[in-house]
Amino acid sequence: MLDVRQAELSEVEALARLWYDGWQDAHAAILPAAVARTRTLQSFADRLRVALDDTRSAGPVGAPVGFYILKGDELYQFFVAAAARGRGVAQALMADADAQARRAGIGKLWLTCAIGNDRAARFYEKCGWYRAGLMISRLDTLDGPFDLEVWRYEKIP
Repeated sequence: MLDVRQAELSEVEALARLWYDGWQDAHAAILPAAVARTRTLQSFADRLRVALDDTRSAGPVGAPVGFYILKGDELYQFFVAAAARGRGVAQALMADADAQARRAGIGKLWLTCAIGNDRAARFYEKCGWYRAGLMISRLDTLDGPFDLEVWRYEKIP
């Protein structure tokens, strides 16, 4: 069983690289250029530092292979390194997110998924999430707020 644990400050750079690479792989081709320009390696590191208390990581300290951020009742981010896909990392992270939500007394989790990110959508559905509909997600960009229509998924943990 893969160990999922609290992310540590010392691994912010490694987590940011994982997030950046995963974002490029899954989102760069399907999201507007205005959003892609703001998704730099530094922006991911900055966001991780702010969300570190809510970030859980899989893999050795300093060499994570996946992570998620649970922000209240939202599974805010969920990424697995390309080299670790198909090895149970995503399932371990999702099981941990469910357990963390139950411990926190969260009755329903939700997440957003970029329209067109079919690989992620299939994984979420395989893990018991259902597509609740569409919603607008307000993203910060260099040009100011950007409203993006996304799929909203929900799940009882």
